[in-house]
Amino acid sequence: MSNAHDLLFRALADPTRRAIFERLCRGGEQTVGALTAAAGVSQPAVSKHLGQLKQAGLVSDRQAGRQTHYSARTGALAPLVDWTKQMGSFWERTFDDLEDLLKRMDQ
Repeated sequence: MSNAHDLLFRALADPTRRAIFERLCRGGEQTVGALTAAAGVSQPAVSKHLGQLKQAGLVSDRQAGRQTHYSARTGALAPLVDWTKQMGSFWERTFDDLEDLLKRMDQ
């Protein structure tokens, strides 16, 4: 798996980061202050989480005066979706093969 994939999976492994990302997906662009109010952690912690989400390509930011606005980049989830499909196909084939083996053993 590539480093970009590792960053994506690592970023989404943390429940606070997932919650922040989900909030941006559902609510659209938000400031750090708005995200902090809903996150249940300090502003420095939210900023650190946003930095990791940005590094993974999951969020983008834009400056507007003294505030930074963050928005989700849902297209960045494509590698996760692809991996999930590949693993789903793998397990489906594996279970089909197991079912065939069990049928042959019953005969």
